[in-house]
This record gives sequence, structure tokens and C-alpha cells, in this order.
Amino acid sequence: MIAKTLRGVAAALLIGTAAVAAVSLSTATVAEAAGVRPQVGKPLQEAIALAKDGKSGAALAKVKEAESVGGLTAAERQVISQTKEYVAAKTGNFSGGVSNATGAQAKFAADYNARRYHDVITTDADLLRKYNVLDFKSQLIVAQAYYLSGDYRGAIRHLNSMGDSDSVLSLKMAAAAKIGDTEAQRQAAESLVLRGQSKFWPYLLSAADNTRGLNDAETFGVYRIRFLTGQMRNASDYSNATQLAILLDLPQEGLAVEQKGFDAKVLSGQREQRLLSQAQAQAAAQAATLPKMAKQANAAATGDPLIKLAEIYWGMGRYQDAADAAEAALKKGVKDENHAQTVLGMAYTSLKKSSQAARTFAKVKDDPKAQVVARLWSVYARSK
Repeated sequence: MIAKTLRGVAAALLIGTAAVAAVSLSTATVAEAAGVRPQVGKPLQEAIALAKDGKSGAALAKVKEAESVGGLTAAERQVISQTKEYVAAKTGNFSGGVSNATGAQAKFAADYNARRYHDVITTDADLLRKYNVLDFKSQLIVAQAYYLSGDYRGAIRHLNSMGDSDSVLSLKMAAAAKIGDTEAQRQAAESLVLRGQSKFWPYLLSAADNTRGLNDAETFGVYRIRFLTGQMRNASDYSNATQLAILLDLPQEGLAVEQKGFDAKVLSGQREQRLLSQAQAQAAAQAATLPKMAKQANAAATGDPLIKLAEIYWGMGRYQDAADAAEAALKKGVKDENHAQTVLGMAYTSLKKSSQAARTFAKVKDDPKAQVVARLWSVYARSK
């Protein structure tokens, strides 16, 4: 899935560059231009046709023929100038009198459209820089020339000097994918998600799925974010998440996931119906014993029972109770502080305390697998 996502990112960027052209001109444009006499318009039409065939010398000769007509009007001079730029862009011949900057831009466009990417990256970019017309769009095209020529590291180096706009980050993520730089991909995707680009959630979640050695609780943590962000992919996601929830003694969450799968018409059949019934029965049983569980957790010497209680409260939508229980648990002390901080951060997130949640998730440390889940939660909290 992630490879497909990244191909889509690259394709979207490169489709955008199809518009790179120095001049858009046609014989019809010249013929219809107001104030252009036939003795001027006709040779210009012929110049355009010749330029399309790559006959630069003949095209420029026709331009000179039009220029030699006496009493040129302002409109005629403008069309002549446009035709010169068109010939330069089409043929790469800049001897027709276009300005240095205009000629450099025309050559840049012509070389890019002709897939002469080495020229775009080197001589063309240097000329644009020399004439102070290497703007952001042109720099992005240079980066895309690196990418299209297969120099992905060169693309990343160039993009690193261009700030962090959406277009820069998107292309950087696509280039990083080509060389297997997962950290660069993750950083770019996180930044894009935090700007409201939810289409990049699949990358972050797939990368988390591929983390080796996740335990059941951490795997379920990734499923939680999938569920919350609407990124459940298929029946297996719903079923696996439900079974993990039941295994972790969180049947209320399992029930919510399984029911959503049925409501979305993703799940069906006797097996899934039995799983739904199991989740319903266990959720009801747990709810009946919850007061006793809370009393025992509060009386316990350590905070571990309180963390379990906080998770159960969170799954039931009792977010303030979850936060209170998790805070009390951390004060008592727990065996797995990373998990406790993650549960507390979840509660803060659901209470819309995003800054507090982000600070809490940042306390998860010294365990890369736990940090994967906490980082997902942190991005989710800050993107809400």
C-alpha cells in the first residue's frame, strides 16, 4: 500500500510540471490577434510552424521578415516578441533577440520538456541564477529533474535548501522512498499530516505496522489510530483489532470496532457475528464489575491496576476518569511507565488537551517500539 501511496505522490507532482512551458502560442493566436496586419501575421504564423518542426534558422528568418515591415504597432511588436520566445523555447536557439533572462527561462523550459534533465540541473539552473530568475517554482522543477533522472539523493539535497512547503515535502518523501530512507519519509509525512494532509496517514500507519517486535498492546495501539483516523483497510483489520482488544481485556473497544465493521458493511458472516457477541458479553460483564475493580485499583500498592482501569475508562468514553486514574497510577509508580504515559496522553487527547497530550507522549523513551506508538498518538493529538 505504501508503495502505491508514494507513487501517487510522485505522479501528482510530476503531472503538475507538465505545465512547464516558456511560451504558449499558436498560429491561431497570431491570426486572431487584434491590430496585427496580414503582412506581419503571416510570416509569424509560418515561423511558429517551422519552430514546431525544429527549424530554428528558418523560423527566425520569418520573424525577421515580420520585423522588417514598416510602421509596426504596439500589438504587432508584442506578438513578434512572443513569437521569438516561442521559437527559442521550441528550438533552443536564442539568437533571435530575446533577453538574456527570457532566453534562459525559455531554454530551461525547452530542456525540461525535452527531458534533457542534466542540462536543467546544471547549465540551465546556473543561467537562471545568473539572471536572478531562479524562483521557487524553477527550483522545484530542478528538484524534479533530479528525481526524474534517478538522482534521488541529489533531489533530497536540493530540496533541503528549499524550506518545507507541501510540494517540497511531498517530493522529498517520494525521493526518500526510492532510496529506503524511512526516517526522512516519516518526518515528511508527519509534517504533511500536521498540516491537514490526511492522505499521508496511510504511510505513517504502514510504517508503524512494519516495525519489528511490536507486542500485542503496541500493535493494538496502531490499530487504535487506524480506527480513529478512518484508515481501517479491510475486514481483517476490524477482526484482528477486535480480537486483540478482547485478548487485552478491553472488550468495550473490541465491541466498538466490530460494530463499526458491521455498520460499514465490511464485516459479515457467522464467525464475525460470534466475535461480536463475545465482545458484547464481555463488555457487559466488565461493566458490571467496574465499581469493584475501581475500588481495588485505588487500594493497590502500585499504579498498575489503575492504568488498566484508565484504559477501560478510555474505551468507554469516560475520558476524564481515564485521565484521573492514569495520573494517580503514575504517582504511585508503575512497571511500564511508557505504556502509562501513552494511556494518559490518550486521555488528554480525547479531552482536547493537545499540548498536554503531546508533552505526555514525549515522555515515552528508551524503547523504540513504544515510541512508534506514542509518536503516532502525538501526531494525531496535534492534528485534531
